[in-house]
Amino acid sequence: MKTIQVLDKKFETFIPYEKIEGAIKEMAAKMNEDLKGKEPVFISVLNGAFMFAADLFKNLDFDAEISFVKMASYHGTNSSGSVKHLIGLNENLEGRTCVILEDIVDTGFSMDNILDQLSAFRPKEIKVATLLFKPKALKKDVPLDYVGLEIGNDFIVGFGLDYNGRGRNLKDIYKVVE
Repeated sequence: MKTIQVLDKKFETFIPYEKIEGAIKEMAAKMNEDLKGKEPVFISVLNGAFMFAADLFKNLDFDAEISFVKMASYHGTNSSGSVKHLIGLNENLEGRTCVILEDIVDTGFSMDNILDQLSAFRPKEIKVATLLFKPKALKKDVPLDYVGLEIGNDFIVGFGLDYNGRGRNLKDIYKVVE
């Protein structure tokens, strides 16, 4: 098992890229069935979901748009419990199908905040797709329409996820070594 250093923490390989890629392809296949003909707008949550969004979009076989929002709720290895809206949307979402693309849903606070903000744009429907889901960390019940992989409550980096801004470029996902 490969071990790496990111800032002051050691991490070991947790989810290899091949498994991530397989989960994304499965999710895309389901979306190809569910969303064809709806011309959805995908809303990728920056910074973490950019790699997930890029790989997912390569596997969609229908017409769609993508936009980005930027939210922040993490400091170090813990959720702060507060969410700040940093960058908003410019697209008209009224009457449209929206699909939120998130790197990870853990406490659910960020996703709940995003859902509240998007509801104000009066979309026809909002669907949520997350690459990773930590069911044991969930504190706010949020609807998840597409889940790539369920994981335990480990702190992870890689494939867009970071530790204090570092490690996003890693192809695999690593978990912290205690």
